[in-house]
Amino acid sequence: MIVGDLLDLDDLPIRLAWGTPELLTRQVAGISSTDLQDPARYLLPGELVLTGLVWWRPADDTGALRFATALRSAGVAALLAGEATHGSVPDGLVDACRTHGIPLLAVPAGVSFRAVTDRVYLRLWGDLRAGAQDAAAIPDTVRRELAELLHAGTGPGEVLAHVVGRLGVPDCALVTAGGRLVADSASGAGTGAGRGSAARAGGARTAGADDAPGGRGTGRRAADGGRDARRDGHRDGQRDDGLPVGPQDDSPFDGWRLRPHVRHAAAEPVLAGLAELLAPLAARAHAEAAARRRAAGPLLAALAAEGPADLAEPLAACGLAGGPTGGPLVAVAARIDGGRPDAPLPADAPPAWAAHALAEALEPLGARCAVGTDPAGRAVALVAAPAERVAERLRRARPALQARLTGRRTLRFGVGPAAPPTAAALRSALVQARYVLDGPGGPVGSAAELDSLAGLLRGIPPEVTAAYHARLLAPLAAHDCENGVSLLGTLAAFLDHDGSWARTAEVLHVHVNTVHYRVRRIEELTGRNLARLHDRLDLRTALLCTPAG
Repeated sequence: MIVGDLLDLDDLPIRLAWGTPELLTRQVAGISSTDLQDPARYLLPGELVLTGLVWWRPADDTGALRFATALRSAGVAALLAGEATHGSVPDGLVDACRTHGIPLLAVPAGVSFRAVTDRVYLRLWGDLRAGAQDAAAIPDTVRRELAELLHAGTGPGEVLAHVVGRLGVPDCALVTAGGRLVADSASGAGTGAGRGSAARAGGARTAGADDAPGGRGTGRRAADGGRDARRDGHRDGQRDDGLPVGPQDDSPFDGWRLRPHVRHAAAEPVLAGLAELLAPLAARAHAEAAARRRAAGPLLAALAAEGPADLAEPLAACGLAGGPTGGPLVAVAARIDGGRPDAPLPADAPPAWAAHALAEALEPLGARCAVGTDPAGRAVALVAAPAERVAERLRRARPALQARLTGRRTLRFGVGPAAPPTAAALRSALVQARYVLDGPGGPVGSAAELDSLAGLLRGIPPEVTAAYHARLLAPLAAHDCENGVSLLGTLAAFLDHDGSWARTAEVLHVHVNTVHYRVRRIEELTGRNLARLHDRLDLRTALLCTPAG
């Protein structure tokens, strides 16, 4: 597809505001929408950029030039400017695009950006479908019906059920790389191409063998009663990930798969062609997910900065309500640890992988959220759902996501507390989420677990806790190495029993006078008075900081 093709769409009256014939031959690689003043970091070379011009102000003489400069630095193919906000494309933007050699197209007020996005992806994947060898196995009538459904914005559940029924192939499921069910032809269930209503109603679930009912026994089935079949998506004892559908390469958690409930050799060419033809659905979901991550960028950047911040606009861009009327948001942090240099994937997993995994894990909640990477490259999210539900969802989703990683990598999540949508409160919640994430606990930690001194200490670097332990208790450890009496054990027992001489003597099987002697010796070696509460707390903390092993 080239930029000039947008001017030949009969049902979308897009006009040329500026552009030379040579510029209109630029190849198109994708499409993004933005209303940021400087969107360069969120764009890819060769993309079309849709903007509603919300950022443009008549009094700002340099705004249009800054915007065009950002587009040029990103290497975009063209700019499509909506006329709904200001009535026409500003002359200053035309001049800025002319200065930087960026084709500028005007999108009339009556044309939705969703319609433009869908047509672009249909065209991009249309060339692939037309040239795909397996797509020839799909009748032309079914191809036309599928194109009409996709153009109408029909959800994946309805599309898959219709096409599978028309082709007579075994029932199929569309699943994500992380195992989440997107659609199933047997029930017509689906979560939508992006954040569908079924997901918000709790209809999404993790796909697996239990999600695969038997085929309906219509159309092209193996006549031998299943001799060539491999049921429940397994083949030769191995899990069958299915056929790739659409973009696959952003991360191990990205991409869709077409997974038949029952594998028949006779249906393989048709299923391969169907996977090719369904690519626009996956591409649309891929684009919407990327747009949501871009929308989260300004919000996360504002929270990462210091000082006061007005979050109303960035929260609204993410579909989250801010201010006094906004509900609480739960902060979540994610990270991928480990990796080997000889692993098939990079030894250091990009931060975007953790963000993709976090978004994939949260999707079945059906809650509004902002997921992305902050300016420091850390994967974080703000979720409009109770913290307990968020933590439980992450625990359920993590095993399937962890299975996508290789090279001894470990996916970890930290769930912070719910906080009102103000800059100070959300910053505090994010700090707590990262604190839990950095602790040595399980792969899914929660700030709700920080209800004890031991839990608090788990988030402190082990080098610091080991140094504190040695500074206070090294004299006792040296004494115990040279003598047969354990002063460290006596100290632990004394503190465990709230300073009771009798109960300490009982548990140590010694006389009370012996306990008195040992405690005096502990006080001499540590310089602490065990009759004072704060000295007891210092020594209790030092015991909790005992290095592992």
